[in-house]
Amino acid sequence: MKRSDLLFVCCLILFFLPFFISADVFNTYNSFNKEHGMIMSFVKFAILATLGEVIGLRIKTGKYNAPGFGILPRAAVWGFLGLTIKLAFVIFSSGTVSFLTYMGMENAGEAIKGGFTMDKLFVAFCISVFMNSIYAPLMMTLHKITDTHITNTGGTLKGLFTPIDFRGIIGNLNWDVQWNFVFKKTIPFFWYPAHTITFLLPPDYQVLFAAILGIALGLILAIAVNKGK
Repeated sequence: MKRSDLLFVCCLILFFLPFFISADVFNTYNSFNKEHGMIMSFVKFAILATLGEVIGLRIKTGKYNAPGFGILPRAAVWGFLGLTIKLAFVIFSSGTVSFLTYMGMENAGEAIKGGFTMDKLFVAFCISVFMNSIYAPLMMTLHKITDTHITNTGGTLKGLFTPIDFRGIIGNLNWDVQWNFVFKKTIPFFWYPAHTITFLLPPDYQVLFAAILGIALGLILAIAVNKGK
């Protein structure tokens, strides 16, 4: 382990330790999370999903930052994506329950709110499948576009807010990797089961768990970049 790795781990421990050793800090977090869910979604993804990309960069290059990588622009983008993910959670949770009720599963609403049962597992799995099949590909593609834009503009916050060349970036995306690895492999084999677990959790913890999974997403996207190269 390099000195930079030890420093990185120590910083992570110092950042998260107060939530585990102080009841006041943890209760304050819970209270703010309940009252300001969208704000906390932005914060959680800005921190945790960006952390995943930083770890991915460390795996690829041996460094936690690099010229043009743009940690702050990436955090801003992940914060925005976190808002859309929270929105997707609300829409697909309620929409899937309504659909299953319409299809004859009259206890779908009660099942997802209650304790663990096979019915709850089925509803959570359906929410995950619908959300990851419909929303996830769009989100992942948008992330890839913004990721490329950040790199093309030198990894600066000023560059992030310049017009994005959607046509040029989309035309040059490696769709072989995007389709055959990111979509066809990670969505059914990782995100379906991972978000099934997410929707089995109490609502106040779902976005936090999803943001933690964002670390995994950052690693997956880093692997996808390597595959593309």
